Amino acid sequence: MALSDDEIERYARHIVLRELGGPGQQRLKAAKVLVIGAGGLGAPVLLYLAGAGVGTIGVVDDDTVSLSNLQRQIIHSTSGATEKTAKTDSAAARIADLNPNVNVITHRTRLDASNALDIISGYDIVADGCDNFVTRFLVSDACYLLGKILVSAAVGQFDAQLSTFKPHLAQADGTPYPSYRCLHTDIPPDGMVPSCEEAGIIGALTGVIGSMQAMEVIKEIAGIGDSLAGRMVMYDALSARFMVTKLSWNPDNPLNGRTPTITDLSAYK
Repeated sequence: MALSDDEIERYARHIVLRELGGPGQQRLKAAKVLVIGAGGLGAPVLLYLAGAGVGTIGVVDDDTVSLSNLQRQIIHSTSGATEKTAKTDSAAARIADLNPNVNVITHRTRLDASNALDIISGYDIVADGCDNFVTRFLVSDACYLLGKILVSAAVGQFDAQLSTFKPHLAQADGTPYPSYRCLHTDIPPDGMVPSCEEAGIIGALTGVIGSMQAMEVIKEIAGIGDSLAGRMVMYDALSARFMVTKLSWNPDNPLNGRTPTITDLSAYK
């Protein structure tokens, strides 16, 4: 996909990178990325993917902007909170101002079993920044069933985790890459993990992890660097420490194990 003169100037700092160059920038332009959630993680993911020149960006969110969002959801504005603007519309307007070359597709809805496969199927890769386990598992299962790469992140009060999942593909030794269900077999009971609203969260944390999430998406699209698949990055903001741990394929997991029991999304209905 050829780059215009405007795009060559806009992405000049990418194009001079030996690892990326013109071919990598063209792959970014041709890519279609779906971002789940236009919140704390979704805000930096959307901004950096748009700035990087990803050609088509979809955003899923059913919420409106409120003042309590603005401490971390930097893609939105005070005027948007005052007017109760849909987060999808607010994000689309900001992306258009940042990079009018990006085609933004808004999905003002809550992702569920009735629409997940249809929405996700239209994209090459998914960045999940949702704030609840039910959606996280739903997205993971749907991406596996559709053969889509998933870059998933989650944040707590002062800590976070990030990984890439492509369990539909095999590792060098022939075993499948681990799925999200190799990390967590099933959805935790309600109330076991407090929500952001209940526990609080430091705003800058979502900027750190959301930016890293965007970086992993760019790497997967451009085919550069070492994929985070099979590994997980954990970050403790208070101690300023990162830790990378290995994730192993669990042959007994119900999604991509030896005898999978999850073959559709009917369990979410």
